[in-house]
Amino acid sequence: MSAESAQATDTATETQQAFREAMAALAATACVVTAAQGNERVGRTVTAALSLAVDPPSLLVSIDARARLASLIRAQGGFSFAMLQADQQAVAEAFAGKGPRERRFEHGRWESWPSGHPRLRGSVASMDCALAGEIETGDHVLFIGHPQRIDLSESRSPLVWHGRRFNTVHPL
Repeated sequence: MSAESAQATDTATETQQAFREAMAALAATACVVTAAQGNERVGRTVTAALSLAVDPPSLLVSIDARARLASLIRAQGGFSFAMLQADQQAVAEAFAGKGPRERRFEHGRWESWPSGHPRLRGSVASMDCALAGEIETGDHVLFIGHPQRIDLSESRSPLVWHGRRFNTVHPL
């Protein structure tokens, strides 16, 4: 490896580390994205999610392109999206990879949407989304979903990820 290549690698590594530090300051609602095919259910905790448009209602979620979840979303043409309540930290941790993958759905109250995708009861909001598009970027895929069904909770106290830990929201 040339000295120039080593310097570029160091710079890239430093940039990635600085990026991670900067993004730790970005507060985001902890969400779970799931999909199912037959008896197989998969899901992942995400904070890279946002409202994209109101007409038509659209949201965007970022999923690791290598994850089984990404291939199931494509195969099934949709996904389920849930914004977690402050008391659903165990769900967030399970779907973030803490504990065995096969036990993730033991956390929380799960049902199925008519589409077959897992539906988390008691979340701030849960949506059954049809896949409307995707954009590959780096090691992730941005999936655009059009909610077909929405379940809103009366209680709307989100679980927030900020500073590499879970928090809640309090009015100023």
